[in-house]
Amino acid sequence: MTILDTINATGHPFIQCSHSTTIELTKEDYLTKKGTCILGIKASKACFDLIPELKRKILNGDKIEVIIKADDIFDSFYGYGSKSLTLLSKKDMVFRKSNFTCDRTVLINCTKSSIDLNRSLIKKLTNFDQQISIDFQVIDVDE
Repeated sequence: MTILDTINATGHPFIQCSHSTTIELTKEDYLTKKGTCILGIKASKACFDLIPELKRKILNGDKIEVIIKADDIFDSFYGYGSKSLTLLSKKDMVFRKSNFTCDRTVLINCTKSSIDLNRSLIKKLTNFDQQISIDFQVIDVDE
């Protein structure tokens, strides 16, 4: 496996991760109780900021593994890129179970939404000081 990019974000007391179709990261530094899909705030990157190699793989429609870590707790899921993704959002990144695309969509047909994530991980993220990392990995052809 090769890690193509990593995003860092921060927890917040309002993190619920109860949405049934999406997971979202935002560069915003606040969160309201309406943000039921938000996994982290103060994200180090949005769609626009991803490295070119990852963007190329996303636009090629590749299957990509996303690994979420907070201290010793982690979870992961797979999603797919698409040539119809624009990756233009400079504020957010949304992982979708559906095949809906917009400028905030980073992966579609994901195997998990926010409600499906490890609840121990989500509980940790309800702390302002909790740091989280999100790695994008692909399976190397020669493995």
